[in-house]
Amino acid sequence: MSTVPLPMAELHLHIEGTFEPEEVFRMARRNGVALPWSDVDDLRRRYDFDDLQSFLDLYYSCMSVLRTRADFAELAGAYFARAHRAGVAHAEIFFDPQAHTSRGVAVDDVIDGLLDAFEQARTAYGMTGGLIMCFLRDRPVEEAMATLEAVAPRARELLGVGLDSAEVGYPPELFGEVFARARELGLHVVAHAGEEGPPAYVWQALRVGAERIDHGVRSMEDPELVAHLRDRRVPLTVCPLSNVRLRVVPELAAHPLPAMLAAGLLVTVHSDDPAYFGGYLDENLDQCLSALDLADDTRALLARNSIEASFADADRKTELLARLQVLPGNN
Repeated sequence: MSTVPLPMAELHLHIEGTFEPEEVFRMARRNGVALPWSDVDDLRRRYDFDDLQSFLDLYYSCMSVLRTRADFAELAGAYFARAHRAGVAHAEIFFDPQAHTSRGVAVDDVIDGLLDAFEQARTAYGMTGGLIMCFLRDRPVEEAMATLEAVAPRARELLGVGLDSAEVGYPPELFGEVFARARELGLHVVAHAGEEGPPAYVWQALRVGAERIDHGVRSMEDPELVAHLRDRRVPLTVCPLSNVRLRVVPELAAHPLPAMLAAGLLVTVHSDDPAYFGGYLDENLDQCLSALDLADDTRALLARNSIEASFADADRKTELLARLQVLPGNN
């Protein structure tokens, strides 16, 4: 295996999920926010999740310390530095504006802080990508639409919109009008589906215009859906360590990634919320290759898939694929 990081695109990364415990406490002190945990070790002990909801409860508690444009820039800047070391050359990062505006944080401060960090990453690392604004599916659809309209004047500064948070009981079809409005604004559309929710949620996400499916591991339960995803080259942004930590699969060795690849699906691997789930992109790849007994060339295949599945323009994709091709072991 080459020690040179392969150029990758990270397509399933919640920026709030990169919030390391030490940084949570440091920002809490800076912003005068009282935390319910005694120290960093106490917080880390809470990272044993029963399911998606138990994770989300902690996730939202930690992000309560994010208050200013500078906070968001610092959070994203730390991620970009770590991602660059892992070989990430293009990052399309999720953020959850409703989780911040509901606490009185201005949406412009969130977006501006993240864009500040992106500009620094472009300068320092040559990184490309963009922001995908996710709607919290367990909050009212009307709130999602209002959030979209609030940022409509800045739509050109965003890459797309997505759908995340608690999945079961909140099917994608509820957000059809929101996604239609996003497309009117020229934004790409992606959606979390088929993580804890059934294959029917993946079908719904596709019907309301999702161009990529985030997670999608339960798609394998529906052969007709598998054929549809394969034939139309619909990308699935899979997060193996997340699936283990949230008990979507019992252990990494039981993950359906090999079956998904064997079925010819356009599968990509990402880190989701790496501060909580035990690994950034390179660590997800390393552990998958080992636990699933995948060939070394699978890493290059997944890198190619990530570039193909990205919303990067044609020239950037060509450049990244050319860089991938010339690395040792990938010719």
